[in-house]
Amino acid sequence: MADDTYTVVRTASVDAPPERVYEQLVDFRNWTNWSPWEDVDPDLDRTYSGAETGVGSVYEWSGNRKAGQGRMEIVEAVPPSLVRIDLRFLKPFKSTTDCVFEVVPEGSGSHVTWRMTGPRSFLLKVMNVFTSMDKMIGPDFEKGLARLKATTESHA
Repeated sequence: MADDTYTVVRTASVDAPPERVYEQLVDFRNWTNWSPWEDVDPDLDRTYSGAETGVGSVYEWSGNRKAGQGRMEIVEAVPPSLVRIDLRFLKPFKSTTDCVFEVVPEGSGSHVTWRMTGPRSFLLKVMNVFTSMDKMIGPDFEKGLARLKATTESHA
Protein backbone atom coordinates (compact mmCIF):
# COMPACT_ATOMS: atom_id res chain seq x y z
CA MET A 1 0.00 0.00 0.00
CA ALA A 2 1.58 3.30 -1.12
CA ASP A 3 0.39 5.05 2.04
CA ASP A 4 2.57 2.71 4.12
CA THR A 5 5.81 4.00 2.58
CA TYR A 6 7.35 7.32 1.66
CA THR A 7 9.87 8.16 -1.03
CA VAL A 8 12.08 11.22 -1.28
CA VAL A 9 13.84 11.80 -4.63
CA ARG A 10 16.16 14.53 -5.85
CA THR A 11 18.34 14.74 -8.95
CA ALA A 12 21.25 16.83 -10.16
CA SER A 13 23.40 17.22 -13.24
CA VAL A 14 27.11 17.07 -12.47
CA ASP A 15 29.88 18.14 -14.84
CA ALA A 16 32.04 15.14 -13.93
CA PRO A 17 32.21 11.60 -15.30
CA PRO A 18 30.15 8.89 -13.57
CA GLU A 19 33.32 7.22 -12.27
CA ARG A 20 34.30 10.35 -10.28
CA VAL A 21 30.80 10.71 -8.82
CA TYR A 22 30.69 7.00 -7.97
CA GLU A 23 34.01 7.29 -6.05
CA GLN A 24 32.39 9.82 -3.71
CA LEU A 25 29.37 7.60 -3.10
CA VAL A 26 30.93 4.15 -2.71
CA ASP A 27 33.46 5.17 -0.02
CA PHE A 28 31.85 6.41 3.21
CA ARG A 29 35.09 8.23 4.12
CA ASN A 30 34.41 10.55 1.16
CA TRP A 31 30.98 11.51 2.51
CA THR A 32 32.61 14.12 4.76
CA ASN A 33 33.30 16.04 1.50
CA TRP A 34 29.65 16.44 0.56
CA SER A 35 27.09 14.99 2.98
CA PRO A 36 24.43 17.56 3.89
CA TRP A 37 24.56 16.43 7.51
CA GLU A 38 28.28 17.02 8.06
CA ASP A 39 27.75 20.40 9.73
CA VAL A 40 24.90 19.26 12.02
CA ASP A 41 27.32 18.16 14.77
CA PRO A 42 31.00 19.22 14.69
CA ASP A 43 31.78 16.55 17.33
CA LEU A 44 30.08 13.69 15.48
CA ASP A 45 31.54 10.30 16.41
CA ARG A 46 32.14 8.22 13.25
CA THR A 47 33.09 4.54 12.96
CA TYR A 48 34.01 2.78 9.71
CA SER A 49 34.10 -1.01 9.48
CA GLY A 50 33.72 -3.88 7.05
CA ALA A 51 34.99 -3.50 3.51
CA GLU A 52 36.94 -0.33 2.72
CA THR A 53 34.54 0.54 -0.12
CA GLY A 54 31.57 -1.03 -1.85
CA VAL A 55 29.43 -3.92 -0.63
CA GLY A 56 29.97 -4.62 3.05
CA SER A 57 31.31 -1.16 3.83
CA VAL A 58 29.74 0.14 7.06
CA TYR A 59 29.52 3.65 8.52
CA GLU A 60 28.09 4.26 11.98
CA TRP A 61 27.58 7.62 13.64
CA SER A 62 26.52 9.00 16.97
CA GLY A 63 26.03 12.67 17.69
CA ASN A 64 24.01 15.38 19.31
CA ARG A 65 20.20 15.39 19.37
CA LYS A 66 20.01 16.73 15.82
CA ALA A 67 22.53 14.25 14.35
CA GLY A 68 21.13 11.28 16.24
CA GLN A 69 22.60 7.82 15.89
CA GLY A 70 22.56 5.38 13.02
CA ARG A 71 24.22 2.92 10.71
CA MET A 72 24.66 2.65 6.95
CA GLU A 73 25.83 -0.39 5.02
CA ILE A 74 26.42 -0.61 1.29
CA VAL A 75 24.42 -3.62 0.14
CA GLU A 76 24.80 -3.19 -3.64
CA ALA A 77 27.42 -1.43 -5.73
CA VAL A 78 27.52 -1.46 -9.53
CA PRO A 79 30.40 0.69 -10.82
CA PRO A 80 29.93 3.43 -11.86
CA SER A 81 26.16 3.54 -11.89
CA LEU A 82 24.55 2.39 -8.62
CA VAL A 83 25.08 2.40 -4.86
CA ARG A 84 22.35 0.96 -2.60
CA ILE A 85 22.53 1.53 1.14
CA ASP A 86 20.68 -0.05 4.03
CA LEU A 87 20.18 2.97 6.30
CA ARG A 88 19.14 2.45 9.90
CA PHE A 89 18.34 5.30 12.22
CA LEU A 90 18.59 4.36 15.90
CA LYS A 91 18.06 7.75 17.58
CA PRO A 92 16.06 9.96 17.91
CA PHE A 93 13.71 7.28 16.51
CA LYS A 94 14.19 3.83 14.98
CA SER A 95 13.66 3.50 11.27
CA THR A 96 15.08 1.49 8.37
CA THR A 97 15.22 2.94 4.88
CA ASP A 98 16.50 1.97 1.46
CA CYS A 99 18.77 4.64 0.02
CA VAL A 100 19.82 4.46 -3.64
CA PHE A 101 22.16 6.59 -5.74
CA GLU A 102 21.93 6.16 -9.50
CA VAL A 103 24.58 7.74 -11.73
CA VAL A 104 23.84 7.89 -15.46
CA PRO A 105 26.09 9.41 -18.13
CA GLU A 106 24.75 12.74 -19.39
CA GLY A 107 26.80 14.35 -22.15
CA SER A 108 30.34 14.71 -20.74
CA GLY A 109 28.99 14.58 -17.18
CA SER A 110 26.54 12.66 -15.04
CA HIS A 111 22.91 12.72 -13.97
CA VAL A 112 22.64 11.72 -10.30
CA THR A 113 19.44 10.52 -8.63
CA TRP A 114 19.26 10.18 -4.84
CA ARG A 115 16.24 8.20 -3.64
CA MET A 116 15.24 7.17 -0.13
CA THR A 117 12.27 4.91 0.56
CA GLY A 118 11.09 3.91 4.00
CA PRO A 119 8.10 2.79 6.02
CA ARG A 120 5.55 5.40 6.97
CA SER A 121 5.21 4.61 10.67
CA PHE A 122 2.33 5.80 12.80
CA LEU A 123 4.50 8.70 14.00
CA LEU A 124 5.29 9.71 10.40
CA LYS A 125 1.61 9.48 9.46
CA VAL A 126 0.78 11.87 12.32
CA MET A 127 3.66 14.21 11.34
CA ASN A 128 2.44 14.09 7.73
CA VAL A 129 -0.60 16.10 8.82
CA PHE A 130 1.79 19.03 9.37
CA THR A 131 4.61 18.29 6.94
CA SER A 132 5.90 15.52 4.67
CA MET A 133 9.14 13.55 4.56
CA ASP A 134 9.73 15.17 1.17
CA LYS A 135 9.59 18.65 2.74
CA MET A 136 11.72 17.53 5.70
CA ILE A 137 14.44 15.56 3.86
CA GLY A 138 14.25 16.96 0.32
CA PRO A 139 16.16 20.19 1.11
CA ASP A 140 18.94 18.09 2.71
CA PHE A 141 19.17 15.99 -0.46
CA GLU A 142 19.36 19.18 -2.55
CA LYS A 143 22.15 20.53 -0.32
CA GLY A 144 24.01 17.22 -0.50
CA LEU A 145 23.73 16.99 -4.28
CA ALA A 146 24.97 20.59 -4.62
CA ARG A 147 27.97 19.72 -2.43
CA LEU A 148 28.55 16.47 -4.36
CA LYS A 149 28.48 18.49 -7.59
CA ALA A 150 30.97 21.04 -6.22
CA THR A 151 33.26 18.31 -4.85
CA THR A 152 33.35 16.18 -8.00
CA GLU A 153 33.63 19.11 -10.39
CA SER A 154 36.55 20.60 -8.42
CA HIS A 155 38.47 17.29 -8.54
CA ALA A 156 38.91 17.54 -12.31
